[in-house]
Amino acid sequence: MRAVAAANSRNPVWIVVPCHRVVGADGSLTGYAGGLARKKWLLEHESPSTQTSLFSESGFPGAV
Repeated sequence: MRAVAAANSRNPVWIVVPCHRVVGADGSLTGYAGGLARKKWLLEHESPSTQTSLFSESGFPGAV
């Protein structure tokens, strides 16, 4: 634990992966404290196929 903490403190670049985005090596859903049903929902909710654009046509979030 100390070695990991020391390495993290010296690393200027952090890579953060939300725990619900971690899947098994075979692509299966694996443990999640919120339950696998919630994990599946989160992954489907974030799916790029359902999200067409982050911005409206004007280029600003929430603008009409």
